[in-house]
Amino acid sequence: MTIRRMNIAIDGPAGAGKSTVAKMVADKLTYIYIDTGAMYRALTFEVLKENVDIHHEQDIFNVLQKTNIRLANDNGKQKILINEQDVTEDIRSSAVTSQVSYVAKHSKIREEMVKRQQLLADDGGVVMDGRDIGTTVLPKAELKIFLTATVEERARRRHEEHLSKGQPSDLEKLKDDISMRDKLDSEREIAPLKKANDAIEINSTSMSINEVVEAILLMVKERREKVK
Repeated sequence: MTIRRMNIAIDGPAGAGKSTVAKMVADKLTYIYIDTGAMYRALTFEVLKENVDIHHEQDIFNVLQKTNIRLANDNGKQKILINEQDVTEDIRSSAVTSQVSYVAKHSKIREEMVKRQQLLADDGGVVMDGRDIGTTVLPKAELKIFLTATVEERARRRHEEHLSKGQPSDLEKLKDDISMRDKLDSEREIAPLKKANDAIEINSTSMSINEVVEAILLMVKERREKVK
């Protein structure tokens, strides 16, 4: 009998390293990686491009209804496509970063996105990261991780990432931005950022990415052994 491959939910605040860790875990397990944050970023990019008010839920929903967001694997690298146009780099702009939490807090938007994300995980074998995966999107995920780090460490990592790409970066502004995103994500009415009751918390402040990945892979191994 073939054992169904598990779903792994990785939640946590902005800049905690969720996407990097999730990609590596998925690669090691040959699972599918789904970056839900990129889906919200893609929608935000489209909303800003169309000059839609980020506080007007119905107008944003209208944009979402005509927007096909696809996650594609290109030789091991994830690409984000909007209506088949590659926007992988565009959705990482500071303009999108500063507005995405406002777009993501609307209930109709989250309901539609959750439906799309759940469909992607129907068959198992998925590593999905975001803010509400373990609590809302995949409440029955076999393994839930809540990945966090201090604001200072998260800002430092984001700062170094920007500099490595040749992008301008202001460390103090990044600290302020991350603190504000934490507040917005944690206080929104619909599916706020919070640790699921059965999630395992990993504080990565003093850990390397590889150490975090290895810790999660060990948890996967332990769960597999329990169902044998």
